[in-house]
Parts: sequence; C-alpha cells; structure tokens
Amino acid sequence: EFYSFKLLDDRIATNYKVVFNMHISQRLLTALLTIVFLHSAIFAESDLFKTTYSFSNVSVNYLDWTKPTENRSFQRDFGYLELEGGAGFEWGDIYGYFDIENPTRGYEDTPQSNRRYAFKPAFDIKLFDSNWYVYSQDFNLYSKDFHVSNLIVGISYKFIDDGLLFQPFLGPHYQESTYYTGYNGYMFGWILNYDFAFGEERFTIFQWHEHEFARDKEHYLLSDGTRTGDGESYGVQGSFEFWWHTAENIRAGLQYRYALNKLGYYGYQDGFIYSLRYYF
Repeated sequence: EFYSFKLLDDRIATNYKVVFNMHISQRLLTALLTIVFLHSAIFAESDLFKTTYSFSNVSVNYLDWTKPTENRSFQRDFGYLELEGGAGFEWGDIYGYFDIENPTRGYEDTPQSNRRYAFKPAFDIKLFDSNWYVYSQDFNLYSKDFHVSNLIVGISYKFIDDGLLFQPFLGPHYQESTYYTGYNGYMFGWILNYDFAFGEERFTIFQWHEHEFARDKEHYLLSDGTRTGDGESYGVQGSFEFWWHTAENIRAGLQYRYALNKLGYYGYQDGFIYSLRYYF
C-alpha cells in the first residue's frame, strides 16, 4: 500500500511525496496504536481489554552526536518530536511510538538534514501462567532516499521486583530495506527500567539494548568483499537514560545513545539526547 501526501502553496505548487511501503508494519502499527492511544475506559466492560497500567506522552528531543562520531561518519545532530504510549493487560503488553525527525525541514531536503519518519510497534503475549512471553517489535524508518523495517518475533522473559523491570528477548530478524530484504540473522536484547526516589524527588533509570548477530553477508559485504553499510556480521545499539520527574506530568531526560556497526555505519557512534516529556 502506498500513501502520497500533497502540499499545495498558493504561490508555488510544490509536491512532497512520502512513499510508505509498510507491508506487515502498517497493519501492526494500526492495530497497536488504536489500542495504545485510546483511553482504557472505552474497554472498561471487557476483561480482555481491562488495563493493569497505561501511559501516553509527547516529547521534544535533540540528539547531539559527539564530535568524533561526526568526524568519522555521516551522522549529524537533529531534533525530533515523539508520541509514545503503552498499556498492560492480563494477557500481555502493547507499546508504540511515532517520531518526526527534523520536523521543521522538508522531506525532499538534503539527506541527513531532511525530515524523516520513524515508528515502532511492539507487543508481548503471556505464555500460560508464567513470566515467559511471545515478543515482537518492528522498527521502521522512512526518508527521501532510504527506508528500513526491522521485524523481530521471538520470546522474552520478565523479571519484576521492587521497582525493577528487566526483560531480555531473543528472536530471528527479518529486514526489508532499500538495499536488502530477507532474514538477516538474529537479535538478542533487553529492556531495563528502575524507578526510585531520593528524598522527595522521583527518578527513573532506563536502558534499551539490541545485539544483532549472524547477519547475512549480503547485508554488509559487496560481491568483492568490500564492507558496506553496517559492515560487519554483528551490530549493537541502545541507550542509557536518566529521567527526573520534575512535576506530576513532566519528565526531563538525559540519554546516552550508542551504536556499533549499526545505523548504516561500520564503527562506533555515540551521542547525547536531551528530552522533555509531557504525560497525558
């Protein structure tokens, strides 16, 4: 399915076309976000959709890559807007976010400075009466000259204890992108969340981490053996995050973003994300 958005100016007629070939992702995103961003009261009479928790927020963010990263790679700083939400049920959890990167720029602008769209639906379904879950996530990025969808379907396990959540997961990786489409190895990763208080102030430490391995050689090597893109059979990315609950509905965050043989670059990249979130 393809979508085209046309913006008309009275003085200059300019076409901006955003082509979204979303295959599985579009249907998954639609299903998840419909539930995530509707108030749980709508489903109050249904045990199936009775939430154990729910949240939604909007944030402004700025990713500041370190100078060494900018000097050795194509990465450039950018701001982005994010809509995020999630909910828990007796049978599992759903989660999703939607980002607009470089929101003040045009989609047809120069790559790395142009507007981009990213979204990620995720869910897990409990296996019987246990802490084991069927886990799935599908990260998507769309820009003028590049698109990628990274689908993971596997298993996860949840450790929950006194404000701590630790959820490792493992699954095969199916990728569809501008330069490669097919099964591209496996992904192992985890989500860690720890809420705590210091005096009257409340804080959250959060980490997400992903390790891709056993990638298809066609993904990172040309036919003559030259490295391309991520450039290696494995790759790592994630972030360490510190959030201060400055007010009832507001959180200020500092995130350390890192990647190795990922984001289309062979080597290490890192930077800091400055964020302000409003929960509603």
